[in-house]
Amino acid sequence: MDMEDEQTMAKEINTIGVLTSGGDAPGMNAAIRAVVRQGLFRGKRMKGIKRGFAGLLNEEIVDMDAKSVSDTISRGGTILQTARCLEFVTAEGQEKGAGICEKHGIDAVVVIGGDGSFQGAQKLSSLGINTIGVPGTIDLDIACTDYTIGFDTAINTAMQAIDKVRDTSTSHERCSIIEVMGRGAGHIALWCGLANGAEEVLLPEKFDHDEQRLINQVKNARQLGKQHYIIINAEGIGDSQGMAKRIEEATGIETRATILGHMQRGGSPTCKDRVYATTMGAMAVDLLCEGQSNRVVAHSGGEFVDFDINEALGMHKDVNDFMYRISRSLV
Repeated sequence: MDMEDEQTMAKEINTIGVLTSGGDAPGMNAAIRAVVRQGLFRGKRMKGIKRGFAGLLNEEIVDMDAKSVSDTISRGGTILQTARCLEFVTAEGQEKGAGICEKHGIDAVVVIGGDGSFQGAQKLSSLGINTIGVPGTIDLDIACTDYTIGFDTAINTAMQAIDKVRDTSTSHERCSIIEVMGRGAGHIALWCGLANGAEEVLLPEKFDHDEQRLINQVKNARQLGKQHYIIINAEGIGDSQGMAKRIEEATGIETRATILGHMQRGGSPTCKDRVYATTMGAMAVDLLCEGQSNRVVAHSGGEFVDFDINEALGMHKDVNDFMYRISRSLV
């Protein structure tokens, strides 16, 4: 037996835990389902850890079987629930979490969430618990992957809502500022700007805070006979209500702000979110069964791949420049 075989055997696992952490995203249940059933298929015992790392520290750990995830693939949210956990940021909290995994016989954990969740996975891995991250966030702000679970559903939900706002804006000849989610990233705003044919898309990565330009554009559009003016504003810029008030005062054109908010997190996941989440969840289990740890599953260049978490966390992601340019040129 060579050294590589010995290392693989040393890392063999019997029990896999799965948790969801950070903000919920449509498709997380599809990923949980895939993790549980692929783990059972590979002959592993499966544990569900409720409420993310907070639930781990509180020992909210349950056995899971195939029935535990029946009829969940079409459900939004996460059946394991999620929470943020400041205690797990500390070394003491991380050591406690690793100890609880050992107490419950959990050899490995699949962590479904965003960059903050992957940092927690990284710490567990350094403490001897094999971990694989699966990217679950509607924000698409994980640099190593072109896709994150929930993004597709979120942009479809937002797109449909924006279409409805456009109808009433046209009826009343209004300017409408529609704020979409995304934390500090503008991916949801950019995709919706293109999908909805918005006149303006304001992104944290590109916004120069030149409201006078916006005001001039709204005035020019009205002079050209345009019946509405749709501005998609990213959450990372915010202040949509204040912006609407300032534009109305400067132009005399009725301007309303609509903040779509957490409706973008909910709803039944799209086909893409179900299929990609399922594939990523199953791949995470296969990586663990191969003795891998401290990895994150990703979709890059049209393929499902995996990266070292340290490498993934060190990457930077920006919005697509060409998509942004055409959002300006196709108005």
